[in-house]
Amino acid sequence: MSLLLRAFLLPPVTERIQQRYCGYRNNGASALAAWLMTVQVILCWMFLRLESPAWQQVRENRQQWFPHISASRPRPLDGLRYLVQGIWLVVVMPGQHLVDMTTLSIKLAYWRQRYYQWLKKIPARLEKTGLERETVKRLGRLNRGVRFVLFVCLSLLAAIMALFCISQPFSLSAQFVFVVLLWGIAMVIRRIPGRVPALMLIVLSLTISCRYLWWRYTSTLNWDDPVSLTCGLLLLAAETYSWMVLVLGYFQTIWPLNRKPVAMPVDLQTWPTIDIMIPTYNEDLSVVKPTLYAALGIDWPHDKLTIYLLDDGNRPEFAAFAQELGIEYLARPTHENAKAGNINYALGRAKGEFVAIFDCDHVPTRSFLQMSLGWFFKDAKLGILQTPHHFFSPDPFERNLGRFRRTPNEGSLFYGLVQDGNDLWNATFFCGSCAVMRRSALDEIGVIAVDTVTEDAHTSLRLHRAGYSSAYIRIPQAAGLATESLSAHIQQRIRWARGMVQIFRLDNPLLGKGLKLAQRLCYANAMLHFLSGIPRLIFLTAPLAFLLLHAYIIYAPAVAILLYVLPHMIHASLTTSRVQGKYRHSFWSEIYEAVLAWYIARPTTMALLNPHNGKFNVTAKGGLVKETYVDWQITRPYMVLMLLNLAGLIVGIWRLGYGNANEIMTVLISLAWVLYNMVILGGAIAVAFEARQLRQAHRVEIAMSAGVMVRDEHLYPCVLHDYSDSGVGVKLHQNEGIAVGDNVTLILRRGPQEFTFPCEVSRVYDDRLGMKLCAMTHIQHIEFIQCTFARADTWALWQDGFPEDRPINSLREILALGFRGYQQMAEFAPAPIRQVLIKLLSFTAWFLSFFPRGVAEIPAGRLHDERVAQS
Repeated sequence: MSLLLRAFLLPPVTERIQQRYCGYRNNGASALAAWLMTVQVILCWMFLRLESPAWQQVRENRQQWFPHISASRPRPLDGLRYLVQGIWLVVVMPGQHLVDMTTLSIKLAYWRQRYYQWLKKIPARLEKTGLERETVKRLGRLNRGVRFVLFVCLSLLAAIMALFCISQPFSLSAQFVFVVLLWGIAMVIRRIPGRVPALMLIVLSLTISCRYLWWRYTSTLNWDDPVSLTCGLLLLAAETYSWMVLVLGYFQTIWPLNRKPVAMPVDLQTWPTIDIMIPTYNEDLSVVKPTLYAALGIDWPHDKLTIYLLDDGNRPEFAAFAQELGIEYLARPTHENAKAGNINYALGRAKGEFVAIFDCDHVPTRSFLQMSLGWFFKDAKLGILQTPHHFFSPDPFERNLGRFRRTPNEGSLFYGLVQDGNDLWNATFFCGSCAVMRRSALDEIGVIAVDTVTEDAHTSLRLHRAGYSSAYIRIPQAAGLATESLSAHIQQRIRWARGMVQIFRLDNPLLGKGLKLAQRLCYANAMLHFLSGIPRLIFLTAPLAFLLLHAYIIYAPAVAILLYVLPHMIHASLTTSRVQGKYRHSFWSEIYEAVLAWYIARPTTMALLNPHNGKFNVTAKGGLVKETYVDWQITRPYMVLMLLNLAGLIVGIWRLGYGNANEIMTVLISLAWVLYNMVILGGAIAVAFEARQLRQAHRVEIAMSAGVMVRDEHLYPCVLHDYSDSGVGVKLHQNEGIAVGDNVTLILRRGPQEFTFPCEVSRVYDDRLGMKLCAMTHIQHIEFIQCTFARADTWALWQDGFPEDRPINSLREILALGFRGYQQMAEFAPAPIRQVLIKLLSFTAWFLSFFPRGVAEIPAGRLHDERVAQS
């Protein structure tokens, strides 16, 4: 190669190219890869003018725009990877990534930005015209009867038009035009901010989904083949269930209320008496202490506040600690009905006008009661007010997958959106903790329900039946510990699922008196949600019916399947992303449901048959995971499903080469389904690889001004960047000699007051200190909790800290997660199987390396500076 270069190039250029080639080789690139990349670099300098300003920017941002390609260690086909990624950046990615990359990208960025700006101005223009306000005024002038008749007529007209769109048979070409038209409308609407565009997306999604289900029932069952008919009916039943949950979910979240707190009366004498109840059974005292300290510091007149520690474990150390704090300790002689019985025993002795209940690991903020009780003054029939369950420790999904504070957790959708949507329909559920209830309302319904293992939801259902209203404030006013292990997490979900199905059998919300239609639908959707186990298992095995049994589960041409199935899936995905994007990212529900499917299928089925079966299981909190391990018992069902889908994949590939040529397209569709299922199952397997958790006292990140004072009373200003109930981490502005082992004083501020806490320095890293809290009095403990965990604004900022959902990025994350699951499985598998898995994964990784990658956005300020500099 050196002779060729010396023949055609000048000596300095030849030397630089030789250095580049040798650099590639020194970094581990093969001779072929180094030679190919060197030649490609020469050609790029010859034909692309890499010295131009535009290409200089590309070179400066190479790591950002081509994150999956190494600049120092090329691979033989990196030229193809650069080409694919470059086309992706120019054509597909949003314009802000493409500035000055090429002339075409500048034009695309300009027109796309103009399009987005036009969409954003539409709501403001409509508001300026006053059309909406004028329409409302005109409708308001009509009497009530005329408005009702007008509403009925418009509803009937809309229903007739919807029925026509749903049931009208189309040719395949007409169906193609129809779905393309609706898809185009959806792509325009999804960019328009506001609730009305979201409602329009829901209408489009329902139209497509209902049309799909009509087609499935009328045109896709093979009545001549018993096997195909059986498999097809099973899939159709699962799809009907999913359609029902989709429709009810849209209804439930169509207009979140977003209720605001109501101010308390100025006169403190009118404030009611409150009983705070903290039930516990087998938790460590270290878990319960922060909750008790926080309860003692709640802003409420002390003569109107009574705190009860309800110990169903009858432990002497708990009784002694309650006596030290000066709070009430109750331990009942019998232990029937678990948590519900524990609370009911306390209610027989408490006399407060209202009852606030906290799980023993939920630390309330100082403002909890003042934020909650105002609505009870405003609404005399308000029976319960619920606030979110917020967790400052990662759950097993977040910890094992490394997604803590990066992706909304499993409960964010319920507490961030569903409960807020329920509030519109006066159907807020009691969730067992972080809630306030009117004592007279509890007495009227016979206190906490004990007929099912989900006593909380059953109690709220009885309150609604008795005519009491409910409320939900979506501002976290308490925070607790999430489950530590996947097995504990699954056990908790099994109890929830069994209990909700028990309520469905014993006190069906669709039947009986006292509920409005909207309340019945909200409760029914919550209960149907936990019946997802069997439908999810059907979806994970459905394509195998065709690949392994040659059963036509959808008896229709492959083109028709694409024209009906894909629009249904795409519109549902777009709409749920728009409605749920802040609280549940796309495709993550597939992972959650796949993990739980096998384990909730049996108990929910048994509860349908025998609703009195099952018992309450306490969820363990505050445990440790000392070593990384694989929960093979939990993964067993996923492994079986994975092997079945792998068999389907192998048979499908064989049928591509040796099967019926007329079935090629159907085989390809089935293979795509199998590959997607294997990705989801890989994600489920990845969750079962338990990551280490050595902290029993979990750290909470924060940025708060503080101070550290040493023995000579020299004060160091600092920033408190994390804390737990046993220690803190601070960042000093300047460290002038603080060392490990020094005894110092931490100074925290709450409003105008300052509080001091004794600490010992346990770790020093430049200007960062890790400090362990020394022995403190109960008063100091209460003050520390009030300055940290119980601050009114501590948790309010967490719920808005997640990025908006981007379906393509979420799909990419799920694909990477599935691949990671199989990688981890290969590491722990027996040696013969490990070698096969490693080879398969290596080939898959090589194949996926050609797919384009998303890139991070360039900050707006930096983008502007670059434009100015280049101009």
